[in-house]
Amino acid sequence: MILFNLLSTSEVLEETVDAVSSAASTETTSILWDKFMDFLIRGGEKILIAILVLVVGKFLISLIKRLVRGFLNKRKVEPGVKSFLMSLVNILLLTLLIVSVVSALGINTTSFAALIASAGVAIGMALSGNLQNFAGGVIVLLFKPFRVGDFIDCQGVSGTVREIQIFHTVITTPDNKEIFIPNGSLSSGVITNVNSQSTRRVQWVIGVEYGENYLEVEAAIRDILASDERILKSPEPFVALNELADSSVNFVVRGWVVTSDYWGVYFETNRKIYEEFNKRGIGFPFPQLTIHKAEA
Repeated sequence: MILFNLLSTSEVLEETVDAVSSAASTETTSILWDKFMDFLIRGGEKILIAILVLVVGKFLISLIKRLVRGFLNKRKVEPGVKSFLMSLVNILLLTLLIVSVVSALGINTTSFAALIASAGVAIGMALSGNLQNFAGGVIVLLFKPFRVGDFIDCQGVSGTVREIQIFHTVITTPDNKEIFIPNGSLSSGVITNVNSQSTRRVQWVIGVEYGENYLEVEAAIRDILASDERILKSPEPFVALNELADSSVNFVVRGWVVTSDYWGVYFETNRKIYEEFNKRGIGFPFPQLTIHKAEA
């Protein structure tokens, strides 16, 4: 009888322990589930807020950029300075937007800023060339060796300046290629600005055959120059015998024109010289080789 009571008591204890364990497990699962759902809700709220900040921030950035552009247009700021400032404003606003989105996600911006600062030192050392380009852009804007719309020759390329950005200057070549030149090399290199002066000198070297009358050739050239109103009378056009070459007598011809008329005058004068010389019977030279046959 005593043994039976002991067995019954043991079974009751086991059932009690199992019931308590089951209840505890259910309660733990419920707590973990509640915490997980709370995490999802909070995380979802933060993500939604971050998305809202991103959308509103992009709208505000576009609005601010339009306002800044309008302000610069009203003040009639030079296109080069305007493009540089717009590029700088865009970078600053995007950086501020990124920090705002990170803050909306619940990330500590203080530690984030410290991380950016420490990373900025390393990145700054790695991108020291870009910092030099930034300083070069500032120098270009301050000293104005060229402006947007000028035709320049630099770093082995030639083209029209289309935009001055923070790190690069964009030029368009005559065959419509777009070239990005680092501002650092522009500020420290040689730049030829074709449009900086209002007038330019056009020069031709014209060869005629040996035996042609010098005065007749000079008179023909001066008549051609005088017939073109785009060639300035002051300074006076210059014509002179320049060289007695192997197969030709070369004349150098120089005339001053308004900068915008340079290429038009150059090519059209070449055409007029060819037509006029043919009319007057003035011969153009070509390479000749005289061979003397030795007698046996």
